[in-house]
Amino acid sequence: MDFDKFVSRAQSLPVVLAEYFSAGQKDSLSMEVQLSRWKTAGKIIKLKRGVYLLADSYRKQPVFEFYIAGVLKQPSYVSLEKAFEFYNLIPEPVNTFTCVTPQRPALFETPVGRFEYRHIQEPLFWGYQSVTLHGQTAFMARPEKALLDFFYLYPYEPDEYYLREMRLQNLDSLDPDRMREFAHRSGKPKLRRAAEALIGWREKEREAVRSL
Repeated sequence: MDFDKFVSRAQSLPVVLAEYFSAGQKDSLSMEVQLSRWKTAGKIIKLKRGVYLLADSYRKQPVFEFYIAGVLKQPSYVSLEKAFEFYNLIPEPVNTFTCVTPQRPALFETPVGRFEYRHIQEPLFWGYQSVTLHGQTAFMARPEKALLDFFYLYPYEPDEYYLREMRLQNLDSLDPDRMREFAHRSGKPKLRRAAEALIGWREKEREAVRSL
């Protein structure tokens, strides 16, 4: 396949999957060789083996990193610190797209971002929703689940001292009933403690705002 024909088929796709273009070909290796040459020539960007983006000058679809996070490792959803940023729960941006998966952990350093996947037990792989931008759908933890995922995966005790260190903000956007429901569903005592600590911290933040 020549590059012009490749571009005509690929430029409307959010990402380029080698297996899609190899389908029906007798020699799928030749497609991989072509992709490798186009990467060297700067015409495409490699995200991982078999997953590419067209270079900016050829691409029609804008890059939606949250969608890419779901493509690089399946199943997965964005959670933890990157979800905190998305929901404006913390004051600073996060460079790494942090995700959880019931599969093995992984890390992908790519030209469009750093994607880290933390392992979570399969019975805890829920509590996310779809987010669509530019016609591309990504999976994002609900804010309550992102916080519980954080305390599940890190050894920090969810006490008032650590919550202050996290510099959480806009906690009024959290749903206390959903937080308690998710914590109960997890079956983890630490997450039930985290839920109550976060709800208590939310009430303190609301009281501080009312006193202004």
